[in-house]
Amino acid sequence: MAMNTPGAGPGGPQWNSPQGYGQRPEDHQQHAGWWGTTTLRHHHPAPARSGGSPFQPVWNQPPPRRRGVLNVLLVIVAALVVAGVLLFLSLSLGPSAFLLCGILALVPLGICLLGLRWIDRWDPEPRGALLFAFLWGAGTSVVVTLLLGTYVVDLLGSALSTTSPEVIGPVLQAPLVEEFAKGLGVLILVYTRRSHFDGPVDGIVYAGTVAAGFAFTENILYFGSAVMESGTGAVVGVFILRGLFSPFAHVMFTSLLGFVLGWAVSRGGGNARILGAFVLGLIPAMAGHMLWNGGTLVLFDNFLLFYLVVQVPLFVAAVVAVVLLRRSERRLTEARLGDYARAGWFTPEEVRMLATRPGRSQALAWANSVGAKQDMRAFIRTGSRIAFTRQRVLGGRRDADYASEERALLEEATQRRARIFERASAAR
Repeated sequence: MAMNTPGAGPGGPQWNSPQGYGQRPEDHQQHAGWWGTTTLRHHHPAPARSGGSPFQPVWNQPPPRRRGVLNVLLVIVAALVVAGVLLFLSLSLGPSAFLLCGILALVPLGICLLGLRWIDRWDPEPRGALLFAFLWGAGTSVVVTLLLGTYVVDLLGSALSTTSPEVIGPVLQAPLVEEFAKGLGVLILVYTRRSHFDGPVDGIVYAGTVAAGFAFTENILYFGSAVMESGTGAVVGVFILRGLFSPFAHVMFTSLLGFVLGWAVSRGGGNARILGAFVLGLIPAMAGHMLWNGGTLVLFDNFLLFYLVVQVPLFVAAVVAVVLLRRSERRLTEARLGDYARAGWFTPEEVRMLATRPGRSQALAWANSVGAKQDMRAFIRTGSRIAFTRQRVLGGRRDADYASEERALLEEATQRRARIFERASAAR
């Protein structure tokens, strides 16, 4: 791997040096995304790399505990709630119907998780955080919905006495209660996983995972109701409608809340900003949910027409928005690692490698040929974490000691680079 570093050896891939690494942060703003204005407000130079200073292997040092115990407890509690919900469904539907409905519900769940993984590929979120998000959606948010649903229906019925129950239940109560219940899980992640909550993309991934879990359990309920009321054959139509036509419905609704929360967190600030963003983000999430549930009751008589005219364009718009946000993440990585290149931590070729998808693919292919693919994956992942940690510093966030985290990550990158070169030398 040729990264303008002695000892790389011949035969490695070559990367063209990216342009603009001698520029000031302000010069990048015309190409920046959601993160651009924070760079202007909180300019902070990257720490200088003193040549020749020895590093201790980071992986030999005990990692900071921080909120590790709390996160484990949250996952355990959420898993127990899911187990209780699934047991209740099994007893209600019967083992055979529950097994059939559970298998069918795995199809839209798989589609959603694959889509969310695609969104999350550039800077993957911790698996523990994603596991909690899914468990919260599949269990706790369902319980909260069931507990609050009756009370909210009664309140809405009293306030809107002339409104049809068909509108109050599906169009008003369900979006209000369900989005609030799902949103609580995203809000918990903001507080417990703040160091991994960098911006709108992270918010979309976390919120989408919560929603995917909720949709999984809800689909079992809908499929089970069809089986109990009309027999096994009736579940086919419900499966096509919910599992194939609209697997991303819940994900799209709750992701709007995640986007707003992610944007707010990237700007820094305390509880007032976060809670304000939570309330603000619930508005489009609930509105989108109301539109979906009430489209054929209020706007259209034909579901297919409603689906093609409203839902498909909204889904396309959501995909376009995610693509643009992912590009913004790539530009952020390139700009922030460029700061470290000027300070001597990376070469421009390494920045090109770490901040572009072709560069990453080429580096992984070369590393695989010398038995260093896992080390290269770790090096790329560390590079992304360094870039986003620096962005938190530039954004003025003070919810953790990001200066210490920055230094530890830079040392880790140096050690991982050395291991890659060792493996490459041994493979010659």
